[in-house]
Amino acid sequence: MPLRLIRTLLAGLLILVLNACALLPNRDPLNINVVGIEPLQGQGLEIRFTVKLRLQNPNETDIRYSGVALNLDVNGKLLASGVSDQSGTIGRFSEGIISVPVTVSAFAALRQAVGLSETQGLDNLPYVLHGKLAGGVFGTMRFSDSGTLNLPQPANGSW
Repeated sequence: MPLRLIRTLLAGLLILVLNACALLPNRDPLNINVVGIEPLQGQGLEIRFTVKLRLQNPNETDIRYSGVALNLDVNGKLLASGVSDQSGTIGRFSEGIISVPVTVSAFAALRQAVGLSETQGLDNLPYVLHGKLAGGVFGTMRFSDSGTLNLPQPANGSW
């Protein structure tokens, strides 16, 4: 008798869990793009800047977030990473800007410099931005953006 009761309870619990999964919202992914980079005061050998991200919510419900983390790869190598504990809401069918401070370590800058010396120039450097927008257990959204950077050429062929 107890074994039959346990099986019945487990079957009922399985049905409840499957129904709960069906009730989770079906959300479209956020559209996230880099819209600006601004320098910040660094310390020692590090370089710091703020990456501004435009988040567009194409969903019928608001999206609440409570933190963001990102990594910026340039030319196939990690250049910078950053986190921010800012929180907020992006309304349904609307957009917002988030600023994330990121740090470039001296080692990452050196690795990029060596990589750039092996290429033909500073034009069309590929970048990939990976990150996540924290929103609770089921609300965390991962994102990626990619493109190319065109860095200014040094005047008169020298730095």
